[in-house]
Order: sequence, then structure tokens, then C-alpha cells
Amino acid sequence: MKLTGGQVVAKALKEYGVEYVAGVPGHGIWSLFDAFMQEGSEIPFIQVMHEQSAVHMADGYYRACGKPMACSTSVGPGATNTIIGLATAYCDSTSVFYVSGSPQTYMHGHGTMQELERQQDNAFPRITEQVTKRAWQAKSVEVLPTIMHRAFNEMMTGRPGPVHVEVPMDVQVEAADVTIHPLQSRLPIGIAHPDPAAIEAAVKLLQSAKRPVIVAGGGAITANAFRALTELAERLGAAVSITWNGKGAISEDHELFIGAVGQTGTTCGNKITSSADVVLSVGCRFTDWSASSYAQGVSFSIPPGKLVHIDLDPREIGKTYPTEVGVVADAKIALEAMLALVPADNAAQARIENEAFLADVKQAKADWEAQVSPRENSRETPFTSQRPLRALRNVLDRNGIVVVGSGNTQGSVKQSFPVYEPRTHITSGSFSPMGWAVPAAMGAKLACPDQQVVAIVGDGDFMMSLPEMGTAVMNGINVVFLVLNNQGYMSIRGGQRKFMGRHIASEFNHHAGNGAPYSADLTATARAFGLQAWKVEKDEDLESSLKAALDCNGPALVEVIVSRDAAGPFATGWWDFPSPAYYEKEQAAYSEMRKKEQHL
Repeated sequence: MKLTGGQVVAKALKEYGVEYVAGVPGHGIWSLFDAFMQEGSEIPFIQVMHEQSAVHMADGYYRACGKPMACSTSVGPGATNTIIGLATAYCDSTSVFYVSGSPQTYMHGHGTMQELERQQDNAFPRITEQVTKRAWQAKSVEVLPTIMHRAFNEMMTGRPGPVHVEVPMDVQVEAADVTIHPLQSRLPIGIAHPDPAAIEAAVKLLQSAKRPVIVAGGGAITANAFRALTELAERLGAAVSITWNGKGAISEDHELFIGAVGQTGTTCGNKITSSADVVLSVGCRFTDWSASSYAQGVSFSIPPGKLVHIDLDPREIGKTYPTEVGVVADAKIALEAMLALVPADNAAQARIENEAFLADVKQAKADWEAQVSPRENSRETPFTSQRPLRALRNVLDRNGIVVVGSGNTQGSVKQSFPVYEPRTHITSGSFSPMGWAVPAAMGAKLACPDQQVVAIVGDGDFMMSLPEMGTAVMNGINVVFLVLNNQGYMSIRGGQRKFMGRHIASEFNHHAGNGAPYSADLTATARAFGLQAWKVEKDEDLESSLKAALDCNGPALVEVIVSRDAAGPFATGWWDFPSPAYYEKEQAAYSEMRKKEQHL
């Protein structure tokens, strides 16, 4: 067929199963956008208010359903606005297809409008190379079909990640006789299976353990390993802890679930995992926040504990901790291979053999519940961060999806909001940008229109993508935005106070007046955008307002006024954050913890 470059991109995206494109138009891409209205390549287009949000929306879409969504921008500032979104998807291993324009090929290097060219001609792809699995520049229409199937291959196989395809303005409009390559003939068949010898060694080690713990990371969710992981834990009598992105890998009402590990993990998650004699890591890359900056005995103790590490990316195995058995494979396939070597009736025997360990697990969970329950059930106002989460859990469907922003909200949800199914807790676990959750929640709703979706954010986080309320209204994306308003960046204030004893620029205050707290009226703002909205300052209004928002059949906002001083999660682990030399007391305590780190 004779197709323009824009048609090649649009037609390939449609034939490859992409259901939505999000972005912002501009002169550098409008010819390609026009192709989305051509017969045979029509794809619904979601116009966002900021290009960063387009990438976050596609990111949330993938995390909710496991299928890629596309995003697209113009050149120059529109394109560079995507970098935070691409970096987030890259760090958290999520598939996102990003296509941008560029100046005409024959204009590269001349300093045309919005071109970066002082170090290299048309230098923008040099930027995206650092935050994508791969970036391509299409120099002609003829090469575009090959670039498209290669981009999808890169994005969808192995360790997932974002890709970038740049299509110059002249290539968008020129036509050539080309063929869209069928994707099924350009992708490998099957997924990575483990070495049987590694599986045998791993099972032998796990069966010898007296205190076995499985730690589930984001790779367990990506691989859809929920059932296999739960069943293996039962057969081994192993406790299960989770990282940021591993939340949902096992139902949190399961008796073997012990909560999260890390700086804002649960006390039972950290205590039990750090005392394990064998840890089975499933798709976890041991970031500092999930490993308490590698301080021995806080979240992990490796060594003396032994590590079995399953990961699709061999570079992650042995990167931080020494590994007794490294298994390079898809997480679900590896766990199923282990199950084949552990009889189903082993569960009863494991309970007997691990009786003392499981008693420790039960007690540690009870101790944690006693610690966190007063905050979750507090009737004081302004609210604790945990109280609105308990109320939301009471009214949200069991399979309702929560998309969680960064900071105190992220830690509080990890500790105090149980989830029961995979892909119903979505958060940015590594790059952790503010402004992510609002558009990501809309992406999740596009992916799962029949499930309730709630974005849980702090007020500082929310205001970084506040204009996207208009996107929700214009496109009828029925997401509930739960904003915990504590009038500032309270996670930063807490860290400043802990490590330096004072804080700066982390509260929203009237600095020109009497220093009183400042907040925009977010509820009124939401109504001005066209949302239904509730402001909650009394405990008796909390659950009813949340239920009304979920039931209103439209985008909605619930603003809950949260205490600045009871704002965050419990810091149950440790974070390597050095204090300035003039804070001698803080430096001394820091130095003692630093000596315990095991990553060197």
C-alpha cells in the first residue's frame, strides 16, 4: 500500500492492538496525528493538558492490564516534557510506546524552531536514549515498518520498558509503497524458561530452610505470578513480604502475608524477612527503600541468610547481594517449575517443621496491628493519613484499583491499605515522581473500564497534575481523586526534621503574612473543572463522601484535610541519608548505621 509515514505509524499501532493514544498536538506532529483519523487506522486520541501526563497515562494503562498504550508529542519543549514519564516507565519496567516529531531531515542542524543542535544535530533522541530501552530515528518512510515492529519487539519482550520512535516532519507526510509487518511473525514464541538445574538447587535450598521468606517485587506482578507464588508459599510454609511494586502479588488477607519490607515497610515485614535463613526473591531488584539501604538486620541479612534470586534480567542477579542460586527466567514459569518439585501435600509437613517460625510470624503480625491500628481507626481531626485509607477500603470493591502518588501517601498506602488481587495497587516504586498518579489513574481506568479506580495523592503531588481534571471531564474518564491535604510536602518536612532537626520550603504557608498554613480550595477548583467534589473535615462524613464519589458515575474528587503532624507512615526501616557535617549528633548515628550496609 502507498502510505505516508504518519499512516504507517497509525496503521501499525492499530494492527498491533493499541487502543488509545494520548498526547498534545503541535506543529511537529500534527501531520502524523491526522493519520489517526484515516480509514483503517482510527485510534481514539486522548488530549491531555501536559505532555508528561500522556506518558504517565500510558504507563498506568500498562500496569493495569499488561498491554501497551501509545503517547505522542510534538518537538522541542513538548517532547522534552516527556522525560520524567519515560524515566518512570524505564525504572519500573513498564511498556510504553512514545512517538514524537522532529524537524525535517533536510533541516537538521540548522537551528530550526525548537531543535536542539548545539552539540549534535537534532539531539533530542540522545536524551531519550538514557530513559528508554531503545530509541529510533526514521530517516524515510520505507524504514518505518521495520522500526515499528522492532520497537514493539523491544518493548514487549524480555524486561519490559518504554521505547521512542522519532518521525521527522517530512517523513510524516511523504508516501511510499510499504507493507505493515504482521507483529506475530516478528515476535519470539514463548517466554524465558529457567535452567532445570537452577530450579532443583533452589527447591533443595528452600526445603532445607527453617525460616523461609518469599519477597515479591514488581516482576511478580508483570509475570502474572500471583497464583503460583501463593501456592509455593503455602507448600513451603514461607512468609511473603512485598516491595513497592510487589504489592498485590499475594492477597493481603492471606495468613502468610507479612507486609512490606524497607524504610516504610511494616515492622513484621522487616523483622521476619531480616531473620530469614533463606530468601526467595521474585522479580525484586533490591532498591535502597525496599532494602533499608542494605543495613544488615533491618530488612535483609544476606549473608548470613542465603538468597535465591529469580529475575528476567540477568544483570539484576548478584548486583547487590551475593546469590546462592540465580534463576534467569520469567517469574511465573520459574515458580511453576518449583511447584512441580514440591508436592501439594508438602504444606501440612511444612507447617509442622516451621511451627516455631510461623508462630513468630503470627506474633509479629499482631504486634504490627497493635502499632498501626490506632492511626487507622483514629477519629481525630484533622485526620491521620491512615484513617481515610481505612474508610476507602470499607467502601471500595475488592477488585477496585488504587493508583498511588509519591511521598507520605505512598508509604501510608503500602502499610495501611490492603489489596487482594494483582494489578489493583499501582504506584511508581523507583523513580517516584510527583504528578504521576493522576494521569496514571486515568490510564488504568481506560484499561479497566469496569473496575473502580481511585487516585490517592497528597496535595503537593496533586497540584503538579491538577489540570488533568479537565482531561478526565472532557473524555468521561470516571476516576475518583482522593486528595489527602496536609498543606505541604510533609514527607520532605519529616525527613528534614529527622536528619537535620529543622525544615525549609516544605510547608505551604503565608510567608508574606503571619505564617499561617496555605491551601488552595481544591474542592472548589475541582467543581470549576466540572467534577463532583466533596471536602471532608468531619469523621462522620468520610465514608459517605467516598461512597458518593464512587457511585456518582463521573469523575470526582474527595479532599480530606489531614494533620501535618500525624501525616505519614511509620518509618520502620532505615534510609541512608547523610546529614551535613555541622550536625554532629545526627552524623554519629548515621555513621553507626552506615557500617552495617552490605552492598559493597
